[in-house]
Amino acid sequence: MPEHTSEAKPIVWTIASSDCGGGAGIQADLHTFAALGCHGCSVIAAVTAQNSIEVVGYESVSPALFVTQLNCLLQDMPPKAIKIGLIPDVTLLEQLAAWLTQHKAQHQFVVIADPVLSSSSGYQFARQSQLCIWRQQLLPLVDLLTPNLPELALLSTMPTPNDEMQAAQLRQFGCAAVLIKGGHATDQADSCDHYLGVDQQFSLSLPRLCNTHNHGTGCVLSSAIAAACAQGYALADSVIIARAYLQQALANGYATGNGAGSLQHHSWPVTPSYWPLLTCDNEQFAGATQPDNLSFAGMTTPIGLYPVVDSVAWLKRLLPLEPDVVQLRIKQGSAADIERQIAEAVLLSRDYKLRLFINDYWQLAIKYGAYGVHLGQQDLASANLAAIAAAGLRLGISTHNYTELTRARQIRPSYIALGHIFTTQTKQMPSKPQGLVRLKYYAALCRDIPTVAIGGIDATRLDEVLACGVTGVAVVSAITAQQQPEQAFLTLKQRVEQHYAHQIK
Repeated sequence: MPEHTSEAKPIVWTIASSDCGGGAGIQADLHTFAALGCHGCSVIAAVTAQNSIEVVGYESVSPALFVTQLNCLLQDMPPKAIKIGLIPDVTLLEQLAAWLTQHKAQHQFVVIADPVLSSSSGYQFARQSQLCIWRQQLLPLVDLLTPNLPELALLSTMPTPNDEMQAAQLRQFGCAAVLIKGGHATDQADSCDHYLGVDQQFSLSLPRLCNTHNHGTGCVLSSAIAAACAQGYALADSVIIARAYLQQALANGYATGNGAGSLQHHSWPVTPSYWPLLTCDNEQFAGATQPDNLSFAGMTTPIGLYPVVDSVAWLKRLLPLEPDVVQLRIKQGSAADIERQIAEAVLLSRDYKLRLFINDYWQLAIKYGAYGVHLGQQDLASANLAAIAAAGLRLGISTHNYTELTRARQIRPSYIALGHIFTTQTKQMPSKPQGLVRLKYYAALCRDIPTVAIGGIDATRLDEVLACGVTGVAVVSAITAQQQPEQAFLTLKQRVEQHYAHQIK
């Protein structure tokens, strides 16, 4: 499932060296770009002679040819993102730093750098002069550096091994963010990578796979991050996507020669078992830190059409039409008025056997015995999720990107809301609309949990949203802003029911 059609693929460059064995370097990067729906271009810094067992030698391209490749591509095929890999020549490193300094601000491409300083077979490329260029010239131009533990130690000037302190020093050198790869920490059952960014810090953990066909893991991870960035995902999201892609590729690695084989490149990762466990270092909420202690009641029947209304008055208009699920989202009014409306709404829901979710006000939802509560991401930090679970309430969680979706999945709520899909006028949104392609990916990843699409969905867009694989569709203005709201509700309800009935057949 590529992110774009062949008519609109984002362009990603790899500036690295050729691996004639095909498992790493330029070749692995191009495989990754293609699998994730991008068009890959290559600027070759060196040609290596290597196979699955060893690197025998290499030769760098001339400085003139190196710069000519960069300028030629920029003139006609400017990148959305650039991945930097093995550049073993000092002069080429200096040229690249100068070229990025000249062009990065104007073209606004993302730079992901994998500082390949040695091969997995033990071949050393690093020289002290190269390390100085990385520290002084390249790091200030890098949006994300992805060193393994030996590379982190080489680039850092700290004598005492301390991963986080070393990464912090690289950020002091000017690097915007660092992803410390944990593949070399073989004494741990899980492979754990640490992301240190400007506003976020988190760890990603996955079971360490015993597959010996693991040649090119660092190349694939960094190129997958670049591809996701080119698709428009934020850096943190891109890291999570890339880690899932790498796990998928590792799990299906295959033999090529007598040494470590290559990774198998598939498509966009949507298998839950390949998705990492996310631990936030600078955020605390019960669901993310202790997911095993929570168990929320499930949805006994599919969600279907999910109207969202902002008052009991609207709820009363819909109740005679026999809605199955409704969310009451009150944003205005005094505390006393809000409590009165919630209490009345819960009583009405019982009379009509309605599954009523209360937005935000989880204490009142517990107090009056609502069917469920719906929380946004900010509410997760303050809400007592254990109390909600203990009260038997269902829990719905809003998500707007892969980082939030990954956290929500770990809480195992009753459903996950995916939005906003289209531009919406009902509330101010800090993020861009997700669109249908991302909705398909999100829904596929959540095959094991009910999902609700929300945001800008109306009658004209209903069918294409349902086709993305969600189990529910939330609507607001598609009902409340219509001249005949009751008729609009009945029409939408019928179409949603027909869609799911057809799926069952």
